Amino acid sequence: MFIFAASDKGGTGRSVTSSNLLYRSALQGNDVCYLDFDFGSPTAGAIFGIERAENGITDGTGMHSYLQRTVYQPAKIDVWAETDRPAVRHRPAGAGRLILLPGDVGGGDFVDVGGDAVSVKRQALVDQCLDLFLKLNAEFSLCLIDLSAGRNLAVELALRVTAAPAMRNITSRWLVFHRWTRQHVVAAGNLVAGPRGLRESAEKFGHDPEEFMDNLRFVRTAIIDPTTETQRGLSAKQGIWLHDSNERLNKLAGDHHVGRSRLLGSVPLDPMLQWQEQLITDSEVADGIANPKTRDAFNELAGRIVEQKAWETL
Repeated sequence: MFIFAASDKGGTGRSVTSSNLLYRSALQGNDVCYLDFDFGSPTAGAIFGIERAENGITDGTGMHSYLQRTVYQPAKIDVWAETDRPAVRHRPAGAGRLILLPGDVGGGDFVDVGGDAVSVKRQALVDQCLDLFLKLNAEFSLCLIDLSAGRNLAVELALRVTAAPAMRNITSRWLVFHRWTRQHVVAAGNLVAGPRGLRESAEKFGHDPEEFMDNLRFVRTAIIDPTTETQRGLSAKQGIWLHDSNERLNKLAGDHHVGRSRLLGSVPLDPMLQWQEQLITDSEVADGIANPKTRDAFNELAGRIVEQKAWETL
């Protein structure tokens, strides 16, 4: 199975949420692989605590280099073995593999060339990416591809590859991440249903649009629950304002087709993640550093993402 993580804006928590749900999936016993397709800012290494890949790797074996065929094999980092974080290091009993395919330092997005060479270059990227996906599908039960924000060649590449006949019988699902604000809700809806959005582009590259939308869901991040005890410090007027704002956002989300019927899950606002984007471990929850509700949200997302029934009943 392939999961494509997308967002229209930066700062949505796409990468840190994706990393945490994949970490939780590995703890649940699945062999998983994280592909950093955020070519301009490959920071997954920092989230996993891999010092040599904090902003991509420097030896020319990252995703950008591999897709351009300048290296025969891409780098594969065993997170359990190479993380600098003691709380994450070493693969726990019963856990699956947790592998990172990092980006390249300074890779940037792919630059088009003029004339007929455009289609030739893009087809070469598609062919190389398709070959990689087929190999990874045989090796891992779940592969998550972290795409850079907005409409870009990484998104186009993912859409082209998953429309290939060789991928037709392999499950591909899309998660669109957004914060719970007016600007992010509108942007997420526009990324999916707007001009040159995911739905329109998917159809252009050969996907059935209805089937594509059946395999797309939204994830809300940094959610403040206006009903929880954590809001007891607010004044009465602030509490009323927060509740009313939440109701307006729910209506706006429905108007932009980002509502509950297409919501896979939500991640609460967590001070730890606001200060340090990293994996949340059980030991940090036990020590009171991380919010148990955040850990539980990642666990739930990791389960729902592979559960066919969860997608059918949304």
